[in-house]
Amino acid sequence: MGLIRNGLFVFVLFLGACSTKPRPIDYGTDGCHFCRMTIVDRQHAAQIVTQKGRIYSFDAIECMVNHLKDIDSGTVALFLVNDYTQPGELIDAKTSTYLISEGIPSPMGEFLSAFENKVDAQNAQKEHGGELYSWEELLNRFSP
Repeated sequence: MGLIRNGLFVFVLFLGACSTKPRPIDYGTDGCHFCRMTIVDRQHAAQIVTQKGRIYSFDAIECMVNHLKDIDSGTVALFLVNDYTQPGELIDAKTSTYLISEGIPSPMGEFLSAFENKVDAQNAQKEHGGELYSWEELLNRFSP
């Protein structure tokens, strides 16, 4: 009976270790997986969560997109980006609208920001200029 209980405990522990939930970014402490800079900007950070529960945090969306060139994106469970209008709030990268505008600097100099809804992105575009992109359009722009 003890052996079965121990086996069940290990199985439950294993399941918990493979969680595909995001982890809050510890701004000022966590480092970017791609460029190794400390993540401090709450408006431009990003995160990948793999299907096995591994988490990769990035100081800028462009670092995450560039990192995708080195991995099998089929292993990714979640692509997350900070919402520019809600600093520190991670949102679904695939459904976000992106603005590349020299009026809004980002940590790695690509002037790339994400917005949860298109209206906020359009308002930022009116104020700062630039071009809007969907997730797929963004990936195509950054592909080699």
